[in-house]
Amino acid sequence: MPMDRIRANPLAPRPFSRYATDMTERSPALRAYAMLAFVMLFWAGNSIVGRAVRDDIPPFTLAFVRWTGALIILLPIAWRGLVRDKAALIAGWKPVLALGLIGVSGFNGLLYWGLHHTTATNGLLLQAATPALVLVCNALFFHDRAGGWQVAGVTLSTIGVLLVVTHADLGVLAGFRLGKGDILILGAVLAWSIYTSLLRIRPAISQASFLFATFLIAALAMLPLAVWEWHAAPPIHWRPAVIGAFAYVSILPSLIAYYLFNSAVEMIGAGRAGQTISLMPLFGAGLAAALLDEPLHGYHLAGMALILGGIGMTALLQRRPAP
Repeated sequence: MPMDRIRANPLAPRPFSRYATDMTERSPALRAYAMLAFVMLFWAGNSIVGRAVRDDIPPFTLAFVRWTGALIILLPIAWRGLVRDKAALIAGWKPVLALGLIGVSGFNGLLYWGLHHTTATNGLLLQAATPALVLVCNALFFHDRAGGWQVAGVTLSTIGVLLVVTHADLGVLAGFRLGKGDILILGAVLAWSIYTSLLRIRPAISQASFLFATFLIAALAMLPLAVWEWHAAPPIHWRPAVIGAFAYVSILPSLIAYYLFNSAVEMIGAGRAGQTISLMPLFGAGLAAALLDEPLHGYHLAGMALILGGIGMTALLQRRPAP
């Protein structure tokens, strides 16, 4: 049989090099999803901490200390990169300023403020809108068209989130009302969706330099609001839980999580990365069970299956963009 007919035979076994190539192409995506799983775990803890210390730490003070602490830790790591990326940072100051104000300062300030005035259930319910809003922002800003599998995956994950946060009781949705805290959380969700979509316009600089610049912008933006709180709000009662909260929000959901999230967006795109926000209610329920002895129920498992199914559908079945 001629060699060209052997190559054209669809039933002929593929050479090992083809399998190796497929695995090489998939490994960055698998690594990105693993990174995003840690990100959502750290951010779920951030929401729990922000809600837990609402009576001890004013929201803008918590945000200011968060970014100031992250800057102090990051400075010795990012110093050389900042010197090297100085010209690119100055040339691209507009997108850096926008990303710092929207996704770092705006999102976290609104989130902490909202958690002072609404329940954790309402906060989780509103954050379930993030994946869909990221797709809308991609369409508005860059005319991206979401694939059918991506829309189906986001829908399936959103249903899973609703199952978890409503405890499988649709009556919770019927009684849902938007209050001050809910509107603030919704503003935070919109800010994060815009940030995720616009990450593609950031300058071609190192992650450490980009993080330092945006964290500095956030700290400066939070400073006047924190100073106002120091005069208007009761003084902070320093105790181990307060110090631990400051340490946690400065390191895990800030320095580490932002680095992993921004890297994952570069690897798999804003739409896929944004969909993993659906994991936050699951991790929140798991943390509540581990730290607060709250029980896990069947609807947690059902929601987990739907959320993971939606993410897997998008990751495995969505058509990859042409190079």
